[in-house]
Amino acid sequence: MPRYNLFRKMVILLLIMLVPIVGLYLYSNKTSTGVLGEELNRSNTNQLIFFQNQVNTNMDLLTLWPNLLIQDPDILTLKDIFSYSKYLDLEPITLIKRIQTKLNIQESSSDWRSSLFIYSPLLQRVISVNDVRTYNDTELRKRLKPGWQVARKAGQNGFLFSLITVYPYSELHDPANANLIIELQFDSVNIQNMLDKFKSDGRRDPVFYKKGTGVIYNRTADTKLADKIIASLQDEKLHDIDYRTVKVDGSSYMVNVVNSKTTGWYLIDYMPLADIFKPIQKSNLLFYISVGCLLLMSCLAAYLLYAQVQVPLKKLVQGFQRLKNGDYSVRMESKGNNEFGFVFARFNSMVAQIQDLFEKVYMEKIHVREARLKQLQSQINPHFFYNCFSFISSMAKLQNHQAVVAMSQNLSKYYRYTTRQERDLVPLSEELEFVTSYLEIQKMRMKRLDYDIEIPLRMRKLDIPPLILQPLVENAVIHGIESRSDAGWIRIYGQYEGDRMCIIVEDDGKGMEPAELAALESKLYKPMDEKMGCGLWNVHQRMQLRFGDAAGLNVSESPLGGLKVTLKLDLGADGRQSNDGGQL
Repeated sequence: MPRYNLFRKMVILLLIMLVPIVGLYLYSNKTSTGVLGEELNRSNTNQLIFFQNQVNTNMDLLTLWPNLLIQDPDILTLKDIFSYSKYLDLEPITLIKRIQTKLNIQESSSDWRSSLFIYSPLLQRVISVNDVRTYNDTELRKRLKPGWQVARKAGQNGFLFSLITVYPYSELHDPANANLIIELQFDSVNIQNMLDKFKSDGRRDPVFYKKGTGVIYNRTADTKLADKIIASLQDEKLHDIDYRTVKVDGSSYMVNVVNSKTTGWYLIDYMPLADIFKPIQKSNLLFYISVGCLLLMSCLAAYLLYAQVQVPLKKLVQGFQRLKNGDYSVRMESKGNNEFGFVFARFNSMVAQIQDLFEKVYMEKIHVREARLKQLQSQINPHFFYNCFSFISSMAKLQNHQAVVAMSQNLSKYYRYTTRQERDLVPLSEELEFVTSYLEIQKMRMKRLDYDIEIPLRMRKLDIPPLILQPLVENAVIHGIESRSDAGWIRIYGQYEGDRMCIIVEDDGKGMEPAELAALESKLYKPMDEKMGCGLWNVHQRMQLRFGDAAGLNVSESPLGGLKVTLKLDLGADGRQSNDGGQL
């Protein structure tokens, strides 16, 4: 058969024409997707930077409040209340009210909800917009740290940001000489409000995150998904401006990260890649459908040409192939009155003449091979009888009557089996019963002998020539186990290797050297001489005469330590093979 027929060539040609088009489209699509991803990443990063700048600006403005307040005369009076004697006659309540009013005005000047607290170490009081109370100096000292401090609100969600300024100013924030302390506080709700507004502009769940502190979510955030994405970002160190693609629960997400140098918090925003590239995927699907339809129509046109030209040529080639394999019953049927009809008619006439010439010669060849097969089979019986009677004689001399009886019974089974072999083929199950009888006899003779038979039930139903397995087992016992005192195990098993059936007989006997194995393998294919045993050779020759050159024996080294003999033959597609009128 030609390796490539006309239909395949036409389809391959169409594919070759479509490959550059599809390749160019894929390259263009990949480039466009890359550009889109870069632009989207750049846009997202710029928006996150802008958002961080807004947060930083608000916090920077709040940072200026303590410096503005300390310039106020009333607050300055509170700072040095004992140094200004002219204020000693001033009502303390009036002074505090004026300071509270100014604190209220300062807090109202920002969109962020915040709280101002003025601590007076001289008065041991803290003043806020709505309250004046004493404070715990020890607790305050613990919170005296430079810069913004963040703490989780007790019993609530969210965080509290605070900035404490000591006057006179000290880099170490040492309150020992302080005569005024101003604390500014704001709630993370302010940042949460900005995140909500930022999300309403089309963002996908932006969150604020700081390692070791926590996460500030927007109010409609998918907190579980956000936590998983943040956890996946921990695999590598985050940069001030970062972009990554992470996979969570089987879905990929584009994640943009921007760090605030003012607060140390990261603004993280993520978006499913499926949402980003959905329009592109839809366009790709339409393109692939179009290419598929074009290819389908082209294949249909090629098939019409194939059916009119290639199919008749293929039938003619198959006919010649069957004729080459010896099938002289092949005939070609023509559909239509065309050139191929004339060629098919001439082919049928030629095959009929060849069949008449070769039929007589072929039948004579079959008869000769059958006669030789029966002659080879008959050579096995005397050899086996000799071994059996020798064993009976030995057991009788030892007065082992039980062994003599057992041998006689098994010998009768053997005689019954061999004398009823009018059939050329017997079920494998019957051959296995015959082999079992033989092994039981040998087991009585050698107590160390044991065996195992593992043949699949399906294989046991197949037909094989009689007296095929027994010589292999006898070879294992006589030449493998008897000559080695520590040997005594025989394994018989069957297996399928594709369309080939194999029956393996192996033992743990003395085995053979690689050179001896090669010599034995070679002798199986040569005519038998006086120095060669007939057992393995006869089985090999019988298998090849009946089933062809693919059948026969293979010898190799067994994993058990002895010899491994494999009986093999090819099966047909349905598990049976015919040759010379036999079936398996």
